[in-house]
Amino acid sequence: MSVTVLAPATVANMVCGFDVLGFALAEPADTMHLRLTDTPGVTIINEDDFDLPTEPTRNVAGGALLALLREAPGVGIEVRINKAIRPGSGIGSSAASAAGAVVGANALLNNRFSKEDLVRFAMFGEEVASGVQHADNIAPCLYGGVTLIRSTAPLDIVPLPTPPLWVTVVHPQIEVKTADARAILKRQVPLPTAIRQWGNVGGLVAGLCLQDYNLIGRALEDFIVEPVRSILIPGFAEVKAASREAGALGGGISGSGPSIFMLSQEEATARAVAAAMQAVYDRLSIAQFTYVTRMNTEGVRVVRSTEQVEIPLF
Repeated sequence: MSVTVLAPATVANMVCGFDVLGFALAEPADTMHLRLTDTPGVTIINEDDFDLPTEPTRNVAGGALLALLREAPGVGIEVRINKAIRPGSGIGSSAASAAGAVVGANALLNNRFSKEDLVRFAMFGEEVASGVQHADNIAPCLYGGVTLIRSTAPLDIVPLPTPPLWVTVVHPQIEVKTADARAILKRQVPLPTAIRQWGNVGGLVAGLCLQDYNLIGRALEDFIVEPVRSILIPGFAEVKAASREAGALGGGISGSGPSIFMLSQEEATARAVAAAMQAVYDRLSIAQFTYVTRMNTEGVRVVRSTEQVEIPLF
């Protein structure tokens, strides 16, 4: 009665789609081991060096599992977490913890909950991390590929076509807290700006559906969030310009940052983009991690499990 899952990193917003678009990455991914226990409730054990809280109400995975257990009372779950996705990186570390936890728990409970249920539970984990229940990392982490969150109340997740694309991500070693990045956003947007943004969101969705790479590149513009958040990321404008010059279709801030992502059609281009990104941060004397990867079309994956058990709902 145990299970091991891999929970992938994700990129939220996809530049113009703040809180409504996101996609999953093939790597990195967190590893989580879950088992049923005799004591109802949630037990969290960290197997990495990030020293995250183990009190369930203060832990992202714990918050998600507590939400699930409200609809499966009397169940006890222990989760061991080994994070490969650095907290605060901007590539969905909290979403991976929340989504991986509920997928693992659901596998132990004979998959009694739907994917939409799991998104709903995992959003409570995101609330622990940022104070807001949002699904633009959670949905792609659970569904894989590119997802559109048409609505969160009621929840309406739309998986989108995922054309062959390479992703380059640079994570400069600075900290941008999600709550802080949300706090600086403007609360009002001029109508002409909103219209331009809606055009890009529609264009990006259409480009994905049509596998029109030129349209995807043209639509990767953000007139609302990026101009504000980019001031928190040293070298952002230089990285974006150098990446375009290296052949990237386009890209921008991953989630709330500080990571920056770029999309490319070919692996060779994606690696040239990585070199361009690294060169910028080398000039700025800022340490960084760089990933060159594909999109993950599976989402959270169960890689090993023992006997499942049917536990009745009370």
